[in-house]
Amino acid sequence: MEIMTICTGNICRSPLAEVILATRLADLGVTVTSAGVRGLASERMTPEAIALAQHFGVPDERSGAHRSRYLTEAMLTSPDLILTMTREHRRSIAELAPARLRSTFTVREFARLAEAATDEQIVGAANAAGDDPAARLRAAAGLVASLRGLVPNPPTPDGDDVIDPYRLAWEIYVQSADEMVPALSQVERVVRLAA
Repeated sequence: MEIMTICTGNICRSPLAEVILATRLADLGVTVTSAGVRGLASERMTPEAIALAQHFGVPDERSGAHRSRYLTEAMLTSPDLILTMTREHRRSIAELAPARLRSTFTVREFARLAEAATDEQIVGAANAAGDDPAARLRAAAGLVASLRGLVPNPPTPDGDDVIDPYRLAWEIYVQSADEMVPALSQVERVVRLAA
């Protein structure tokens, strides 16, 4: 199973999502990577993002090992689930790799849709895909994607986005994490059910 998280510079939001998911899903052997649509070259996570990662139980060596990278089309072929931080990032995926759109969500959109799926539905979709873990996760993501248009949209268009805290106050970093981390719990739920 492979998950990719995507934001703009790959130093705040997507690496934070990456290290939290990698920590939470370590027992399943899930590979979690991240990149940025305008990714910087080999930059570390911001100190604020590292502090948030520590707060959420991520080992320092995991956060410290992160280096930013620029998203390429080739990177999008293997992930079973692609999670972006905003609708704009999701649009970038659609332009780079249109065939991957069914497996691509903003992280908050994924959570909103997944909440409408029962555990039984997710397990059923995964079971129908057989024993291969990657196929099982792709099938579970397909089930979540099938709920687009059936689940009410957020009250405002940016309700599926995670705010970008880069170069902003600590409070904005906290707000960004508050928007992202509950959604990651739904991602973890779906992955565990698919596994």
